[in-house]
Amino acid sequence: MHYVAIVDGKGKVWGARFPDLPGVHGGGNSPKAAVEDAKSAALEWAAHLEAKGHEILPPRDLGEILNSGEVGPGEATVLVPLRLDAGRTVRANLTFDAGLLKSIDQAADELGITRSAFLASAAREKIEREAY
Repeated sequence: MHYVAIVDGKGKVWGARFPDLPGVHGGGNSPKAAVEDAKSAALEWAAHLEAKGHEILPPRDLGEILNSGEVGPGEATVLVPLRLDAGRTVRANLTFDAGLLKSIDQAADELGITRSAFLASAAREKIEREAY
């Protein structure tokens, strides 16, 4: 799921808030830092709700938020992924080109991590990068 964050500020004072996540916001000395802080707050908020057995409501789409008047003059919007880990691993059978798999194994070895950890990290980075 991707939630819309509204970013505003200037100079070294920036904030980001989620209109669909009540009370969840973040701040920083740049737009990116504010979004990262807000993203961290959103993950903590969602994990807390989930732990208490509450459902996390799905996000509205960007158009709906833009048309609602919640985005003010000088503010920008970004889509931020909200993905909670399930806390358990699942075995998966994947198929790769032999050359790509060799490169994956070499990169994982250089980082001192397993192939699975490398692929999971790469997938997380790709999912998050696609949101911005």
